[in-house]
Amino acid sequence: MELQFSRNIPVRHEVDVLVAGGGPAGCAAAVAAAQQGASVFVAEGHSCFGGMGTAGLVPWFCMFGDGVDFHAGGVGRLIYDEVYARGGTSSPAGSMSPAIRAEVLKRIYDDLLTDSGVGFSLMTQIIGIEQDGPRLTHAICWGKSGLFAIAAKAFVDCTGDGDLCAWGGAPVEQGDADGGLMPGTLCSLWSGIDWARVNASRGEGLRDDSRCAEAGDDGVFTIPDKHLPGMCMTSVEGVGGGNIGHTFGVDNTDERSVTKALVWGRKLMLEYERYYKEYLQGYEAMQLVATGSLLGIRETRRVMGDYVLVLSDFQNQSIFADEIGRFAYPVDIHASSNDEAAHAKFMEEFTTLRYKAGESYGIPYRALVPRNLDNVLVAGRCLSADRYLQASVRVMPGCYITGQAAGVAAALTAAGAGDTRQVDVSELQGRLKKLGAFLPNA
Repeated sequence: MELQFSRNIPVRHEVDVLVAGGGPAGCAAAVAAAQQGASVFVAEGHSCFGGMGTAGLVPWFCMFGDGVDFHAGGVGRLIYDEVYARGGTSSPAGSMSPAIRAEVLKRIYDDLLTDSGVGFSLMTQIIGIEQDGPRLTHAICWGKSGLFAIAAKAFVDCTGDGDLCAWGGAPVEQGDADGGLMPGTLCSLWSGIDWARVNASRGEGLRDDSRCAEAGDDGVFTIPDKHLPGMCMTSVEGVGGGNIGHTFGVDNTDERSVTKALVWGRKLMLEYERYYKEYLQGYEAMQLVATGSLLGIRETRRVMGDYVLVLSDFQNQSIFADEIGRFAYPVDIHASSNDEAAHAKFMEEFTTLRYKAGESYGIPYRALVPRNLDNVLVAGRCLSADRYLQASVRVMPGCYITGQAAGVAAALTAAGAGDTRQVDVSELQGRLKKLGAFLPNA
């Protein structure tokens, strides 16, 4: 059965740049576009900015650089410095992959966007688009006040799932050759952890995953899983952030799939609580404080752009004439299933597809330009890449780099270029450098 549904709705905002999604890529895009003088509006579907690092309770940022150079300069650097200044991490000053206190990071994003003059509304879902051929004209939104539209000259898709691009007709890929996706994780906060004992045991080689196989044999886990990213110490005494457990088979483009994963993820916490208490040291008194209000999603659609980043770009440390940033996080494809062969493949890739200090690969502007669309850019985990490179650039510092570049390019598109492919790359690179972007080859 189908239902014909039509409404006359108000155009509530008319702006230069509409940013869809207020995760790390969206926040960077919005701030960078505003810094170029563009009028900007961000539509964010959740109750806060930051996505996985805030609502999702992912406990650490991952690498901001390569051990020599800081890659996420500009907006990423502003956020990095604020996290330390406000006590938002337990990591030592200068750490390239700080731990996260989600409540501190939420306020940092709030202040950053407010101070930048960006317009925004939370709890605002983009449910559709209007377009004129290859150009988007409006985003259709829903909030508690009802349906409304936002008109814009340029759009930046930071939904993480490539929603605007897919709806607008850009080609997308999803998962591996069989459609398998990286599992999600419902991250969590725990109290009552004796970090002195934990760190002492880790110093003796007892990693968080050291006894997973044994616990699986003992029947602790409904679905035995040898891959355990682990528990991260926050700056609050006795509290840890857990990146623990996998929800296999989840597809974030289907709310029915996500519903099942969230329900299972909450049950899974009981199994990991038993594991940590009975098999590891320092966790005997731990108690669950909270699980994320968003499921930690690693992969859905990949938008195919004018250039597709591929594994050989990582292996060759590629340099591009239209480079908008460089990055160094290893290839981190979590196994789509819990079988032995899938885990072995993950371990091989994660331990071999990584860089030495000072090594990195370039990200070209063309990877932010979706095919078949003229005034849309894409940033964050759904940019144009194969599975290998998506599994590298998907982490928060990579989102800051690509979001910032997309925001500046969107401002240039709205200001006169009209078409993302007509943006002067030299001017784009020059503006990114003024913001602090790391562009040694530009």
